[in-house]
Order: sequence, then C-alpha cells, then structure tokens
Amino acid sequence: MKFVDEASVRVEAGNGGKGHVSFRREKYIPFGGPDGGDGGNGGSIYLEGTGALNTLIDMRFNRMIRAEHGERGQSRNCTGKGGNDLMVAVPLGTIVYDDGTDELIGDVTEEGQKLLVASGGFHGLGNTRYKSSTNRGPRQFSPGSAGEQRVLRLELKVLADVGTLGLPNAGKSSLIRAISSAQPKVANYPFTTLHPSLGVVRADALRSFVIADIPGIIEGAAEGAGLGNLFLRHLSRNNLLLHVVDVEPYESDIDPVKAAKSAIIEIEKWSDDLAKKPRWLVLNKIDLLPEDEVDNYCQMIVDELKWTGPVFNVSAIRKIGTKKLVHAIMDYLEEQRELEQAEENSEEES
Repeated sequence: MKFVDEASVRVEAGNGGKGHVSFRREKYIPFGGPDGGDGGNGGSIYLEGTGALNTLIDMRFNRMIRAEHGERGQSRNCTGKGGNDLMVAVPLGTIVYDDGTDELIGDVTEEGQKLLVASGGFHGLGNTRYKSSTNRGPRQFSPGSAGEQRVLRLELKVLADVGTLGLPNAGKSSLIRAISSAQPKVANYPFTTLHPSLGVVRADALRSFVIADIPGIIEGAAEGAGLGNLFLRHLSRNNLLLHVVDVEPYESDIDPVKAAKSAIIEIEKWSDDLAKKPRWLVLNKIDLLPEDEVDNYCQMIVDELKWTGPVFNVSAIRKIGTKKLVHAIMDYLEEQRELEQAEENSEEES
C-alpha cells in the first residue's frame, strides 16, 4: 500500500431540522393549542484514532465527508429524528488543522480517541415553544442552524519510541529487520525505503518498544530535496534517535564522517527541537572491516565527529552487537518513563 502522510478533506456536519407548526385537532377538544415539535440535531463528525491504520490514503479517495441532517419536527409535540454522528477512522499520530485558518484542531494519539472536527447544527424550535399567555396560537417556528463546514488538512507523524536517521543505504532497514519483526525492503541501492515503517522490538517477554524506519536523508532534505521534509517530521515524535552510519559506504567515495555530518546538518536546519533530541551513534556494517581494525576505525570516526553520546558498533545483517543495542535502548526508555512519571506526580502534589 502506498504510504500517504498528508491529505485534505472537506467535512460538512448535518444541519439541524426545522421546527414544526401545527395545532391539536381532536374531537371534543376545541382550541387545542399548538403542538408542533422541535426538529432533530444535525450529526457531528469525529475523527477516531485506530492502530489498524498506518496511512491517510483513504482520505485521498474520500475528499468529502458529510454527516446526516436532523429531520423536521412533527405534530403532537414529536421531535424530529437527530442525524447520526459520523466516526471517521484515522491512524494514530494524525494532526488535524483547519486548512482555511491554519488553526490546530487537535492531535489523535491514542486508540479510540475521538476528536470533534465539525459540530452538527442545533435543532429548530416548533411553535409549541412560542406559546404564552398573550400568544395562545403562535405560528412561529425556527429553522435549524447549519452544521459546521470546513476543509481539514491532515498530517501524519509516525508514533514510535525510537527513530532511525542517516543517509540512504546506511543500513537502517536492515537494522529494523534484525531487531524487530518488521520486514522493510532491503536492497543494495539508495532510496530503497520510500515510506516509514514501524517495528515492535521485544527486549524480553514483558518489555518492548516501537522503532520507526525513516527514509534516508540527503543533503538539502530540509529544503525538500529527495524525499526531503516529507519524512523529517516523523522524527519529531521519537524519544530517541539512532544515527546509523555506514562504515563501508556502498559508494567508496563517500566518507563516513562526512555522511554523518551531512545528516546532522539537515536535522539542525529542519528543527532546533529535533536537533536537541537524544541521539545515539550506530556504526553499522562492521562485518565488512577486518576484525582487528574494527575498534580503531570506529574510534577514528567517533573522534572526528567529536561525538560525546553513546556509540554502538554493529552489523545489522549478521546481528552483531544488536542485542546489546536493544537492551540499552529499553533501559533508557524505561528510565525516561520513570522520570516523566515522577514529574507528573510532583506536579499533582504541588
């Protein structure tokens, strides 16, 4: 299935039904008075989060979403039937904007979360509502109000604990395959990965995290080059970034240090917040180096990058060093969750 992370859709909530004008007409009850009922409320439109979807492609084929109108009131003070609310399923991580005003409407991040995007119209009033001591036979009624209409801009940011970044063909997809059950496409040419994919990584039977395979970043990506900024946004959801560097690039004229610096420059251009996220250096494809040169060569890369964070030497294809990496990530994420929980408890107490 084609991955789609942006879509535009028009939503039209239902109009409220008209109020009714009628009078009682029953034998032996003269001057029965007004008995026109209210109309029904128009249906509203909600977006509902679901983990069963991972793309907005359905919105590309369904550009207009309409909810039911409320029905008009009836005699004998019968209220018209209200329009049914409409629930539209969207993948977790969907951000919703009003395309006309650029207003942020909401962010769907949890399973079953419902986000109101268009309110149904209020029902009209029947003539019963207008009777009074001085107006015994009112013929007034009110039409229902119009349902809300707007054009939505939907953007999907992949929800994952960990994201990968690096130049094309650095081995990000191979790493995902090695440590999770995900099966992203792997081939010996750049831009093999054309859309993000998620994998669940199990450190043991009771501990796991989600990792995202993000398409490769090239020079100029922040300005839209290559797959560009279409996928940089997905990294903003991650708690930890793995910067994967190919120690033996497919094209021999590409220097690993230059490649690593190029990716760093692009994320710094894209967002200061993204640049400040925790990043670990993963030096991949060490199986292509002579065994006695691995440590010295990898240390040379670390020294030239002046890297101060954690560093892992791995071979994704041969699963060398991947188990150590998985456990380190799991321990880090659990530590961060404990800190966040402690901060929340502290705020509640204060």
